[in-house]
Amino acid sequence: MGKQPEFDTSPPVSDELRKTTCYMCACRCGINVHLKDGQVSYIEGNRDHPVNRGVLCAKGSAGIMQHLSPARLRAPLRRTGPRGSGEFEEITWEEALETAVRWMKPLRETAPEKLAFFTGRDQSQSFTGWWAQAFGTPNYAAHGGFCSVNMAAAGIYTMGGAFWEFGQPDWERTKLFMIFGVAEDHDSNPIKMGLGRLKERGAKVIGVNPIRSGYNAIADEWVGITPGTDGLFILALVHELMRAGKIDLDYLIRYTNAPFLVNGDAGSPDHGLFLRDENGTPLVRDRATGKPVPHDAPGVEPDLAQGVRIAGTTHRPVLQLMAERYLDPAYAPEAVAARCGIPADRIRRIAAELARTAFEEEIVIDRPWTDWKGQRHEKMIGRPVSFHAMRGISAHSNGFQTCRALHMLQILLGSVEVPGGFRFKPPYPKPPEAHPRPHCKARPGQPLDGPHLGYPLGPEDLALTEDGRPARIDKAFSWENPLSAHGMMHMVISNAHAGDPYPVDTLFLYMANMAWNSSMSTKRVIEMLTDTDANGDHVIPHIIVSDAYSSEMVAYADLVLPDTTYLERHDCISLLDRPISEADAAADSLRWPVIAPERPGHAGVRGFQSVLLDLGHRLGLPGMVDEEGNPAYADYADYMVRHERRPGIGPLAGWRGDGSAHGRGAPNPAQIERYIENGGFWLAHIPEEAQYFKPWNAAYQDWAVETGLYDSPQPYVFNLYSEPMRRFQLAAEGHGHRQPPDHLRARLSETMDPLPFWYPPFEETAVSEDDFPLHALTQRPMAMYHSWGSQNAWLRQIHGVNPLYVPRKVWDAHGFEEGDWARLTSPHGEITVPVALMEALNGDTVWTWNAIGKRRGAWALDETAREAREGFLLNHLIHELLPPKGDGLRWANSDPVTGQAAWYDLRVRIDKTTPPDDHASRPAVPAQRSPVGRGPRNLAFKGGKA
Repeated sequence: MGKQPEFDTSPPVSDELRKTTCYMCACRCGINVHLKDGQVSYIEGNRDHPVNRGVLCAKGSAGIMQHLSPARLRAPLRRTGPRGSGEFEEITWEEALETAVRWMKPLRETAPEKLAFFTGRDQSQSFTGWWAQAFGTPNYAAHGGFCSVNMAAAGIYTMGGAFWEFGQPDWERTKLFMIFGVAEDHDSNPIKMGLGRLKERGAKVIGVNPIRSGYNAIADEWVGITPGTDGLFILALVHELMRAGKIDLDYLIRYTNAPFLVNGDAGSPDHGLFLRDENGTPLVRDRATGKPVPHDAPGVEPDLAQGVRIAGTTHRPVLQLMAERYLDPAYAPEAVAARCGIPADRIRRIAAELARTAFEEEIVIDRPWTDWKGQRHEKMIGRPVSFHAMRGISAHSNGFQTCRALHMLQILLGSVEVPGGFRFKPPYPKPPEAHPRPHCKARPGQPLDGPHLGYPLGPEDLALTEDGRPARIDKAFSWENPLSAHGMMHMVISNAHAGDPYPVDTLFLYMANMAWNSSMSTKRVIEMLTDTDANGDHVIPHIIVSDAYSSEMVAYADLVLPDTTYLERHDCISLLDRPISEADAAADSLRWPVIAPERPGHAGVRGFQSVLLDLGHRLGLPGMVDEEGNPAYADYADYMVRHERRPGIGPLAGWRGDGSAHGRGAPNPAQIERYIENGGFWLAHIPEEAQYFKPWNAAYQDWAVETGLYDSPQPYVFNLYSEPMRRFQLAAEGHGHRQPPDHLRARLSETMDPLPFWYPPFEETAVSEDDFPLHALTQRPMAMYHSWGSQNAWLRQIHGVNPLYVPRKVWDAHGFEEGDWARLTSPHGEITVPVALMEALNGDTVWTWNAIGKRRGAWALDETAREAREGFLLNHLIHELLPPKGDGLRWANSDPVTGQAAWYDLRVRIDKTTPPDDHASRPAVPAQRSPVGRGPRNLAFKGGKA
């Protein structure tokens, strides 16, 4: 008998291991990068990392393919052909930087607002915002206004934080978990781990989403809601809880403004505002004396049932106003069932289940704590109900009020910052008062007068010129969108093209694919980017783009500044920005060059943040040059270590001073090395007695000050009733010195309601339901992140094409069969695409995966790649403006409160059609040339080498 061959079943995958932070989505997991012969060979999760604890998704594991992508840029590029053609020549870095300075320096000296600097899926916004502020332009923001600002702003204004980066469920104690509008692309590993713990413990998961994929597919109960009606469903739950008396009155009295007294005199300029004392402190009615007293006075027992009458004016507690609104039969299950697509009995049963879990399965922890009034509590009592939501409820024109309603539901149950409920992550919670106000005063040669973004508390905080016009190119913080806390990136190009409110000279974009999936209407944006005036000059004169890859947007740049991949640069995931904290700990992390950014035979690439510092030195921006005019920082790594936002507070919180200080302390030259030694992150646990009731827990407030999160204790109460929103209503009613234009008064008065309410999405009221009977949505899959994944050889095998998914009712009505194609038409355009049947789908909804479709020639893909032929975008059917209403105005297709893009309001009709002869989706945007050539048809890697 012959000898059997011997195989090495566990060959070494590396000869070196380096730990850093993933960038394949915004989750920011810890990764172990294995190197072999100096090249990346394997990526796995870091078991010690607080975010993912070793778990890694398909995207993270495929980071090696992202790093080795054939689409990587290799040198700075100067456009030689028409915009959009993709025709470039490589130039040196010195030529590129000199060109950028030649365009930007005159703007800074004469009209800084003519530079519009917007960043996409960036994770260093505290840095890029600092740079833009130093330049002096008011026109800066990031991706949030297009993605999920409704969720973030509604959370801040209601309770000081929202979901995901702001907080998380108490995974170890929650017994009932409801998710609203959550796809699988954001925070996927922590949510998967959390769902696993819930399943292990037998907790129930209810998924509310028109589409049953991912998390909703494993939920114990799926609620296939009609798009845009989540707020109505949530308020029906509130109706039932109030009707049954199943709200946490003790919690509302202690921790919310439910007992605050509201002015009821309709003729008063203070109508709807809180009754306050001479110090400005809101007053409540004391049950013992019947008199109005400061809400935070020691020993006060606020009255939720009765108001007070002073000088002929009645002042009533907030909870009375809430009861009047939400007990109205208009919010009863029977009244909302048909519109939501959820039977009334089911709504009542879910409400009863929330109440039973919250109040009959109460959690008690024997852990004493002291509140901000000095009162000692012997136990921590919690309601084991928690929620999570994302853009499915956010990306509607009623999204802000819907998100407010969900936060209100949590608060009524007493399930925020308690055992078993929703818990904040440091540096949150932070109410709107703890954030800056937006700033917009541009002065030649001077920095901006303060941070660009913030949270207005009234009309006086709007970003307006002296004559009342929007001061920003995106019209953020204007009367049109007062609380646009993240800016309005999706309106930049259309407003700049229209010269409304003024033209810009240079559009500077970082990692923002505005010529494809990060715009409302792809075809229209392409036309605006290429449009010329009567002299033949581009309407937007200069476009600078920084990206790591040959994206669709790169083709429309006049100048390209090539970025590194995430494995080749320093990055900072900072407590000043978008931290990686957990509910029990503050944390931050970094990336560092685990491999050198080499592009043999080319000028090479540079980390964008370091390029900004170089530009800042050349432009003489304050903070970026020293007294002799030399660069203040050698590069971004030097900035990360030595920059201080205020004394002792810098981008990284760990190992400050001599290496023993955390949170606060002088810069430490060895700080980055200490992070690398610790696996790329820093973690500081919150003391046990401070882990719950954070807004009111004296121990947490003291710990937050010690750690540098606050400069002084900042206890506050949750805002069930939003006084800032009421101030905007008052302005619309004619009160105050700052007045809105007449054509916006009615909309402001209706939509800036200080109590959450529901109204139909704007596009639904602007189009005929008979002509456009279906809702159309996009979702992002767990295995892709925006545009990036389709260049990835591994991920393309998971999602290489995206059909239009059609529910059974529509499938049968139109006689569709496997392999068929459809024409999908909206009021703004039409597309021709392949269809597929999906049973677990709301019967009046069609949908597809977002950003799978690609423009031919982009991302180094072959022009015959399936993503470029059959893949498609719904963006062709969306418009940044609503259909005309006959009033002579064109209204933005956005939430009227925050300006968030309302791309989930899309209404369509579907018709069966024959497939195009080439079996390619329509419209077919002409191919762009690739400045990096084409990737190979077949890839084979071993040890990180082709």
